[in-house]
Amino acid sequence: MINASLLLGFSTGLSLIVAIGAQNAFVLRQGIRREHILLTVVLCALSDVVLIFAGITGVGMVVERAPWILTIARIGGAIFLICYAFFALRRAIAPSGMDSSSTSAPTTAWSVAATALMLTWLNPHVYIDTVLLLGSIGASQGEASGAFAVGAMLASVLWFAALGYAARFLSRFFAKPTAWRVLDGLICIFMSSFAIMLLAPLFTS
Repeated sequence: MINASLLLGFSTGLSLIVAIGAQNAFVLRQGIRREHILLTVVLCALSDVVLIFAGITGVGMVVERAPWILTIARIGGAIFLICYAFFALRRAIAPSGMDSSSTSAPTTAWSVAATALMLTWLNPHVYIDTVLLLGSIGASQGEASGAFAVGAMLASVLWFAALGYAARFLSRFFAKPTAWRVLDGLICIFMSSFAIMLLAPLFTS
């Protein structure tokens, strides 16, 4: 039962986190730039571990009973994503922002940490998927809920590590400024789309 719950937690957690999102796009970009990869991976994975633990231990019920929390998260997350999309667009337009060599202007560790944390904690989908969904499935496992949680946490840690460190193999391709233009252009589109999706329920409800 424990092994089955561990595998269920791993597969469920992986299926939710692998989907293209703002957080994954950021980790990918840091991996390609080979810039503060460990910091980015640790913060994103650790945040997921905390959220998974919170969901399975019952905090998800609090969020479910107070929908205004998600409303605030949607608005705050959308504002942040729009700003991030703007900076991605500016990088795509400005040649100086696309040099992948060591001579390019480095991003500070504090800036990377702040961005990674905001992309995680200001994203309401994280609370819906990680806290509510994983929390409810984990709770249904009864005594094996701990194994389910460990499986989901392991999936998160392995995914972010793979995404961050495997991205470096793309660095040769991204040595070309045109490739950075395309990547940052796509990030701009993704971030803008995510912002629209976050705000849409507020106008359709």
